[in-house]
Amino acid sequence: MRTLISERYDFQQEILDYLEDNQGYIRRTNKDYDMHFALDRELLLKFLYATQSKEMEKLSKIFKEKTEDTIINTINTKITSKGSSLIDVLKNGIEISNTTLRLMYPKPASTLNKELYKKYEQNIFSVMEEVIASNDQHGKPKERVDLVIFLNGLAIICIEIKSNASGQSYEDAILQYREDRNPKTRLFMFKVGALVYFALDFNEVHMSTKLDGKSTYFLPFNKGCGEGVNTGKGNPILPDKYSTSYMWEDVLSKDSLLELISKFIFLEKKEEIDPVRDTKKTKETIIFPRFHQRRCVKKLLDDVYEHKSSRNYLIQHSAGSGKTNSIAWLSHRLATLHDKDNQNIFDNVIVVTDRVVVDRQLQKAVMGLEHKSGFIRVMDDKSTSHDLADALAGKTKIIATTIQKFPHIIHSVKGLKDKRFAVIIDEAHSSTAGKNMAAVSRTLSSTEAKSSDVEDLIADEILRNGKQDNVSIFAFTATPKPTTLQLFAQENQKGLREAFDLYSMKQAIEEGFILDVLQNYTTYKTFYELNKKVEDDPRVNTRQAKAQIARFIRLHETNIAQRIEIIVEHFKTSIMDELGGKAKAMVVTASREEAVKYHKAFNEYIDKKGYKDIKALVAFSGKVTLDDEDIEYTEAGINGFSEKKTAKEFDKDENRVLLVANKYQTGFDQPKLCAMYVLKTLKGVAAVQTLSRLNRICPPFNKTTFILDFVNDYKDIEDAFSKYYSTTLLSNTITPSGIYELEAKIDAYLMFDPDYIDRASEILCKERIDPKDKKKLNYILRRTQKKLDELDEEQRDEFVKLLRKFIRFYEFLIQVTQFLDNELHKKYLLITYLLRYISVKHSGGGFDITSMIKAKNFIQKKNESYEKPKIIAKPVVKLPIAEALSSIGEDKIEHISVLLEEFNARHGVDFDKDVVVKFLLQIQDILLKSEDLKLSAKNNTEQDFNFAYYDKIDDALLDGIEQNRDFCSKLLEDKESKKELLGVFSSSIYKKLREK
Repeated sequence: MRTLISERYDFQQEILDYLEDNQGYIRRTNKDYDMHFALDRELLLKFLYATQSKEMEKLSKIFKEKTEDTIINTINTKITSKGSSLIDVLKNGIEISNTTLRLMYPKPASTLNKELYKKYEQNIFSVMEEVIASNDQHGKPKERVDLVIFLNGLAIICIEIKSNASGQSYEDAILQYREDRNPKTRLFMFKVGALVYFALDFNEVHMSTKLDGKSTYFLPFNKGCGEGVNTGKGNPILPDKYSTSYMWEDVLSKDSLLELISKFIFLEKKEEIDPVRDTKKTKETIIFPRFHQRRCVKKLLDDVYEHKSSRNYLIQHSAGSGKTNSIAWLSHRLATLHDKDNQNIFDNVIVVTDRVVVDRQLQKAVMGLEHKSGFIRVMDDKSTSHDLADALAGKTKIIATTIQKFPHIIHSVKGLKDKRFAVIIDEAHSSTAGKNMAAVSRTLSSTEAKSSDVEDLIADEILRNGKQDNVSIFAFTATPKPTTLQLFAQENQKGLREAFDLYSMKQAIEEGFILDVLQNYTTYKTFYELNKKVEDDPRVNTRQAKAQIARFIRLHETNIAQRIEIIVEHFKTSIMDELGGKAKAMVVTASREEAVKYHKAFNEYIDKKGYKDIKALVAFSGKVTLDDEDIEYTEAGINGFSEKKTAKEFDKDENRVLLVANKYQTGFDQPKLCAMYVLKTLKGVAAVQTLSRLNRICPPFNKTTFILDFVNDYKDIEDAFSKYYSTTLLSNTITPSGIYELEAKIDAYLMFDPDYIDRASEILCKERIDPKDKKKLNYILRRTQKKLDELDEEQRDEFVKLLRKFIRFYEFLIQVTQFLDNELHKKYLLITYLLRYISVKHSGGGFDITSMIKAKNFIQKKNESYEKPKIIAKPVVKLPIAEALSSIGEDKIEHISVLLEEFNARHGVDFDKDVVVKFLLQIQDILLKSEDLKLSAKNNTEQDFNFAYYDKIDDALLDGIEQNRDFCSKLLEDKESKKELLGVFSSSIYKKLREK
């Protein structure tokens, strides 16, 4: 029987043989190793003499027989000096007597410089086995490493190998690093010794860039196992090789290591507050890309090399994926990427975020990789749209900006037709699927007007809205919406649109980079009794009354006080002692008014109980005044410091709870957050993003999360997460046939004279419209409006709805397809301007019913608790338009969309159509369950049934108010809109109830 030692030894020899035979490594022995400097002296000098003979000759004349020792000592001094590191010396070399020596030559971006390319090929890679890193006091080997990789004689990688067949695994290797490796040994010193330490067995690989005794933190460096919905941790099981063979076949190849050192690995510096001394300290970390980060960048570069700027890309990377660094690496590589003809593929790389202020972390990551003057320009909160226009027209290679600046520069940026752009979007959400994204396309468009002919101008306008030949977009998101998939994803072999690269939430959770926030989830339900306070029975407007009642209950002092007691006591007993007594919590409220009231109740409760060890901050935008007070509240006023300091102050130990209202629910990274108390309805992507504030790990603690939800149903939350747990697939698309159907319906009204359409489009396509043309355009629009005024009110409203539907549908269509129809675009231009002439009605004032009612007997009843649930992925999503069509028909959904546009305009709000459609469908389901309506449908005509139907709408809305509180409240206040929107379903409900 083979011994345990031989099992591991055979495995180790297979790796060594492959590196020597297939990767061109030189095999060295321990006698060639200098443990005091962690290098192979002979190979280092061989490299220097071969690549820099003139420099070595110059130094030899100065230092004579001490030349080699001087070089070795200088390299060591530079590596170990304060503010320097091995990675710094490898990238930048050293200087001796005004002579620069390079210690490696990365692969040049092109092959034009033959001399530089030759030196790159002269890099020397070598490997040693059983390397003695240190001896004990008697001179006997004390620390031994299985394999050490060297670049030009400098030790860069340590590998500990274990054999699963011998009953050991990578975990034993990690234990060895933690317990048997002295971080002060030269080879193991942080920044000074090897760049990375791998623990490897047959099945898995883990890595660390800093050995720190028992506190050493290892990360998985695995490919991921499975595909699509099955993607998880680990590595694929292979029939004819080890699952970890990618390490020696790919990662340890010469080009891969040179690329990692020159393009990926960097020293990150972060300022932190020392809680003991209350002073700033700098935390340094060597950043080595995780496997999926390296894979993603390489896949994208390979595809761009082949297809240049002809494609868009969607990267679906979970929270905890290291997205900021992935974007930084990608931006630098794209900025210098050359094609087969040694030409730059992109002139500029633009990093775009939808945050109003460019993310500080992103700024630091991008700027930390390159410090060449003029290479990077960051459009921070002090920069203007003019600054962005100047940067785009200049020679800056990487530009970081917000997407909001693009709409303001469309007409000010000229001469970009000969430039090619890579646009990297940080968190692709709704703002990247509308007018802002269209503005990016138009600004960077390669299509410029070459003729004054109106037909050419129309075609140019259309082409500048969709995918541009000179622009590639790289969209990063953890939660891609259907419209995002339509815009940026690629079609797979099954006809479904999916991300170009996937690092799933499932894999991130299994690998321990983020936590499953649904692991401890408890729901509460509020019960109460409502009575009137007045003797008589005043007649009031029911819809407004019910909306005010719902708000009255939500803000009732007893309700708030009971919930605060539950929140504080749960935090004190179950959360506070987590993370060494530094755990924090977030309370998610539905409005600024709620945030203020809950904060006041919080302070009153802890004062009454005498709790001195817990303090709460608030976070909300703008100002708010409570109904019963004449005081204006702001976040800064309550907290006692500016809004910019809230996140930093919340990080302090004494500030344990943060009450938020539509703030800090996306993009907020606070690892010490352990609990969330939810007082707001959460749906879809918003639910995932909000609850995911808890998912950050907090080494070295074994963090556990808790959620107490007073509003939502757990099954709805689980369903929201299931869409993004693994891959997300789009199963349908949008086609031009729908727009032509709309056009036919519009044409049937005979509103538009073909001659008017041509004349108007000719004017509207001009860059500048002179006063004479404005008069002509006004004449055309007034004549069209006059025809419109001749219709009766119902016909007129229906026509306007068709026009608005046409605009929305057409704008999305030309963004996501290569659709081109000059005549239709002319009509689009005229309709766009015509709609500005149409007036919008406004609703009147209201009344106050809160003085007439009282609520009592509030009960907060614990509903259900869910521990460690198993999420089943539901990856397939549909475009909202098509999804709604499949459930209630095209006419109805588009009718609702038009009504909602009017509703938004009338109330000055911006409710999302897709969310509203789903809410209305839920109300429809409630109405279908009404026994009263069922009886009415059985015994009445449809016309008579409608009287009962409209009477039941308010009850149904109140039953479903928790599903969308804000929209429902608005709807209850607006009788006309309520009747129009819910009236869409009356006929189908009548027919369905009669069939039962």
